[in-house]
Amino acid sequence: MSFKQNPWTLKSSRKIYENPWLSLREDQVLNPNGNPGIYGVVSMKNVAIGIIPIDSEGNTWLVGQYRYTLEQYSWEIPMGGCPSGELPLDAAKRELKEETGCVAKTWEKIMDLHLSNCVTDELGHIFLCRDLCEGQNCPDDDEQLAVKKMPFTEAVAMVHLGEITDAVSVAGILKVDWMLKQ
Repeated sequence: MSFKQNPWTLKSSRKIYENPWLSLREDQVLNPNGNPGIYGVVSMKNVAIGIIPIDSEGNTWLVGQYRYTLEQYSWEIPMGGCPSGELPLDAAKRELKEETGCVAKTWEKIMDLHLSNCVTDELGHIFLCRDLCEGQNCPDDDEQLAVKKMPFTEAVAMVHLGEITDAVSVAGILKVDWMLKQ
C-alpha cells in the first residue's frame, strides 16, 4: 500500500454550516477498509499565524485572554489569522503590533503545522522575530488581552508545567527553545 495514496472514497458531500471564519461539511465516505461512514470536516478561512518575539535580553511576550471555546483563561504567544490575499509575514507583523505593540526588524519563518488534522484543514505558520522596538498595543475590539513580557526561559517552563496548552504556542516555544540551544 502506498502511504501517499488516499485510501478514502468520497461518496457525497454537503455543507452544514458557514460563517466568516469557517465552514463545516459532512462527507459520506467509504473508509480505508471499505466500510461506509461519515466524516465531518471544518475548513478554516484564515491561516493561523503565531509569533515568538525575542528581544536582545532574551525576553519574549505572551498574551493572555479568556477563550470562549475552552471556558478558561489561556496564555499564548501573539497570534491571529491571515485572510486570503494577505501574505503570512504581513499578517505576522500586523498581529505582533496589534497584540503586543512591538515592531520587529528581523523575521524568520520557523515552522508550518496542521492543527487538529483529524477534523480540520487548518494550517499554521510560526515566525520568530528579533530586533524589537516596543510600543503600544491596539487589540481588536473583540479582544480583552493581558500582555506579559518575561524571560523566554519562563515561557518554556510554562509549557513544561502545562500552563501553556495552546498547540501553536507549545509548538513554537519548543521549536525556538531547540533552535536557541543549537
